[in-house]
Amino acid sequence: MDNTNTHLTHIAAPEGVLPAVGYTHVVTGVGQWVAISGQVALDEAGEVVGPGDADAQARQVFANLNRCLEAAGGTFADVVKLTYFVTDVAHLPAVRAVRDLYVDVERRPASSAVQVVALYRPELVMEVEAFAVIPTGRVRG
Repeated sequence: MDNTNTHLTHIAAPEGVLPAVGYTHVVTGVGQWVAISGQVALDEAGEVVGPGDADAQARQVFANLNRCLEAAGGTFADVVKLTYFVTDVAHLPAVRAVRDLYVDVERRPASSAVQVVALYRPELVMEVEAFAVIPTGRVRG
């Protein structure tokens, strides 16, 4: 894990707001804004990894996000916001457990979780999008 995110500032407990547990309320940064489209549990051949299995899908989703970040010159240390779309909020513990393998748990990104009725394929149980701020000198693309 790359913890060299000195270009980011994390504000976990803004005055008058209940302190965050498992995420950060506010993350600001200096650099190039990068948006990563929602990733689902598809491998590079387009096959679903772990149909209906939240843990297996979370692992594939975060591996895909990591590849996308690397393609832009970034790492998870540059992520300022994650948005989770899950077909059942019961999948969130699996998502969080895998996320914590990728992020600095002392400086988690801001995040939102939304339960959705369905994703575009019935065997998918989650989609995760990311926003990052990558130092200008590292941006690729």
